[in-house]
Amino acid sequence: AVPVSKKRRVADFQLSIASVTEDSSSDCLAPGLHLQAQKLAERLKCDAVVSEISAGPGTVNFTINRELLAKTVLQQVLKDGSEYGVKSELFSTVPKQKAVIEFSSPNIAKKFHIGHLRSTIVGNFIANLKVALGHEVIRMNYLGDWGMQFGLLGVGFQLFGNKEKLKTSPLQHLFEVYVQINKAAEDENTKKLAKDFFRKLEEHDEQTLSLWKQFRDFSIDEYIRIYKRLGVHFDEYSGESFYQEKSKEVLKMLENKGLLQKTIKGTGIVDLSEKKDLSSFSTVMRSDGTSLYITRDLAAAIDRMNKHNCDSMIYVTGKSQSNHFQHLFQILKLMGYDWVERCQHVSFGLVQGMKTRRGEVIFLEDVLNEVRSRMLQNMASAKTTKEIEDPMETAEKVGLAALIIQDFQGLLSSDYQFSWDRALQSRGDTGVFLQYTHARLHSLEQMHGNEQLTHINVACLQEPDAISVLQHLLRYDEVLYRSSQDLQPKHIVSYLLTLSHLAAVAHKTLPVKGSTPELAQARLCLFQAARSVLANGMKLLGITPRGCCPAGGAGTTRGTPSAPYT
Repeated sequence: AVPVSKKRRVADFQLSIASVTEDSSSDCLAPGLHLQAQKLAERLKCDAVVSEISAGPGTVNFTINRELLAKTVLQQVLKDGSEYGVKSELFSTVPKQKAVIEFSSPNIAKKFHIGHLRSTIVGNFIANLKVALGHEVIRMNYLGDWGMQFGLLGVGFQLFGNKEKLKTSPLQHLFEVYVQINKAAEDENTKKLAKDFFRKLEEHDEQTLSLWKQFRDFSIDEYIRIYKRLGVHFDEYSGESFYQEKSKEVLKMLENKGLLQKTIKGTGIVDLSEKKDLSSFSTVMRSDGTSLYITRDLAAAIDRMNKHNCDSMIYVTGKSQSNHFQHLFQILKLMGYDWVERCQHVSFGLVQGMKTRRGEVIFLEDVLNEVRSRMLQNMASAKTTKEIEDPMETAEKVGLAALIIQDFQGLLSSDYQFSWDRALQSRGDTGVFLQYTHARLHSLEQMHGNEQLTHINVACLQEPDAISVLQHLLRYDEVLYRSSQDLQPKHIVSYLLTLSHLAAVAHKTLPVKGSTPELAQARLCLFQAARSVLANGMKLLGITPRGCCPAGGAGTTRGTPSAPYT
């Protein structure tokens, strides 16, 4: 399908000649392809479906009978509802699979930083997309709940901890304790105490284990509450602690396969170099025989594959961990696990410059509170707040859309500079604009009756602005397919922003109010289809579409829209 152009009228479909020419002779050069396109276009005949055929630079362009285009697209969108695009024949050859997606994965006792926010919303998007396409998905949160830092934290809690604070705000309190004990971390006595605490933990000392378990359980409860605000859920809370014993088995397996080598210092390494000259290696064991992060990851991967027998395993983390995953996959391959080919690391870049009014962001909750308060402020100055049921809820959902769209606009692997002002603008390519467009279209439907329109006269939808919306709706399946191939949300974001701009233009030029009933019904059906696809795409991205109007445009109550909605 051909992307809609603001500058000129375009055909609906195009065939690239290069994709169907077999020989690689000079005909494949631009002039040759153009000539072939012209020849083919002349030989093809129009019919009841295709009303016009023309040649472009190396392409043959097809324009569909306008009434048929309107009828087919609208019927399909309204019939398929939330499955529109997903039912496309593009996906008919794609086998339904089972995927384990590990994302978010914060560290217990270290506050949820902004990298974890990216991992959470990216992983949630990938999971949503796969579920929509009919795959089985296991959403996994692999917590950093083991390691030397727990020795330090345990000692810190014995010195500075408060049981009451641990219950009421565990993440905040453990973070404060961690900061305090870290100041003394260089002290030899503290180091020794921390080592002892962690050793007791590894030896399953009851008292030590009980304290650690409290850290973990209270933290998970608070995470679940925060995830709820983000609209995210997990099927499984796993963690490094689960693999403390199993990592010992991994070390034994590596030894049995002759892959484990000891260094002079007594650490255990695996040689990853091609020439076996140790030019590249990975450390998998400390000199005292205890496991490392990568050893626990090896054990986790093997365990997951045994347990879930999945077709793919996706890890969503920052690109700073690319090296770690490269090593992880290489070791699994050396161990003879062919399924490692089905493991994938989806990496993302850094977010720079995210600050709240109080300064640098440490906690995810600070970001959510900040975006909500800024959004409430915008809504108040736009004088729409008092007409909205539950402004807090609206501000939260619209604010979250703003964060997600700003994050998803570029390639995931690129770093980006965060800007509150840019994210929260109500015009332009923002999440607020998407929410606002959805609210306007929703309001339009409510004002003119919410019933499903079945019999409409498609001859009423021949204006260029109506055709542009229809042509754009036609492309939705191709955009979904592209995102499903490279797991990049930017294709869907760009599609939805264009859809919103096209719908906004059509909303101005094709009024429903004051038109003849026949014309009003047809236009309403067009706007209903646009809103339906907009809502579907937003949900895939992890955004809850709002039914009432956020700040930045005409205010409305649910029942009585103000003038600009007509």
